[in-house]
Amino acid sequence: MAEIVRMPKLSDTMTDGVVAAWHKKVGEKVKAGDLLAEIETDKATMEFESFQEGVLLYIGVEKGGTAPVDSILAILGKEGEDVTGLIANGSTPPATATENPEVSVASSNRAVEPSTPSAAPIANQSIDINSNDRLKASPLAKNIARDKGIDLRSVTGSGDGGRIVKKDLENAPALVPGPSFSAAGSTHSYEVPVSQMRKTIARRLGESKFTAPHFYLTMEIDMDQAVAARNVLKNSMNVSVSFNDLVIKAVALSLRKHPAVNSAWLGDKIRFHEYVNIGVAVAVPEGLVVPVLQHADQRSLSEISTAVRDFAQRAKEKKLQAEEMQGNTFSISNLGMFGISNFTAIINPPDSAILAVGAIRQEAVVKNGNLAVGHRMSVTLSCDHRSVDGATGAAFLQTLKAMLEEPLMMLV
Repeated sequence: MAEIVRMPKLSDTMTDGVVAAWHKKVGEKVKAGDLLAEIETDKATMEFESFQEGVLLYIGVEKGGTAPVDSILAILGKEGEDVTGLIANGSTPPATATENPEVSVASSNRAVEPSTPSAAPIANQSIDINSNDRLKASPLAKNIARDKGIDLRSVTGSGDGGRIVKKDLENAPALVPGPSFSAAGSTHSYEVPVSQMRKTIARRLGESKFTAPHFYLTMEIDMDQAVAARNVLKNSMNVSVSFNDLVIKAVALSLRKHPAVNSAWLGDKIRFHEYVNIGVAVAVPEGLVVPVLQHADQRSLSEISTAVRDFAQRAKEKKLQAEEMQGNTFSISNLGMFGISNFTAIINPPDSAILAVGAIRQEAVVKNGNLAVGHRMSVTLSCDHRSVDGATGAAFLQTLKAMLEEPLMMLV
């Protein structure tokens, strides 16, 4: 008997999914555990394995199409089985297709495949990697090609059926990425579809900014001792840690002493967390993801460093799992590596606060009545005034400042 395969809910915030790729065609046999499709969620592109087995009789969402969670993704059953009744009664909302709008249905004798329309060029782009319908490439390979400016048409795939995978791009020649701009005076523009990730960023941060009454507290921190401690760890102990790792450790320990900042506003109550899970904002081409460092206060600096580097690498490769981006109690956004001196960040729901970290600057300072060169860093705490008061946020920053100005406190 035919069974419906529904669009899975692959993250706690996912409401819609985009089919990035199909690994089976209508008419092919599917076994339980077979890779059926790749689904782009609001946070990552994830492989979706079939829990059922049978012949793929119907595809409800074509490659590039968007559909709500629980709508019909596909139907599996016996070859030649009539699925029109399931389709009619399956409560499948219309999917929004961005590539192939047709739906494939297997008849009793053959599988009817959708036609593949040609893709229109985008803004005279010198590298057309958006029209790869004739090319077999994994979503990760496409993302790497887009970032590095590699023409996938010049790459030979080593995967199943000639599919291009990550390792095929390691030695591929890169072209100059990006659009070719027209001469001055041009009035040409171009548009690109909004990804699920960008839609979620817009929705969640919009809700946060316009529903949570933000206020901001900025503090300057003397980083001379932190710079010295990092040099000792690197040169004498062969331990490689970044300033961001030091900030994460200091924040985690400070949150222990200020549980009001490590909280969440729930409308009719405030939840105070007895554990410290820090979300670390990571920029990716599609937007921003926030993997969560669980129990950060209980981790050593080297453990924090290893975990954050791993998060950053896998975020860029879209390999983060949904559960790795859940459960945050506080978040940190660091733009210091881009030379940004100070900025304010929007609170990442359901947290009550987020810390924006700027670059470490060398500047003239007065120490013991003498002019000297010192290292300074500006941090700004964004607080939800419904759960965190000004004095509470200020006390947290004082503790954080003390931790970073005397790094040995973090090792006691």
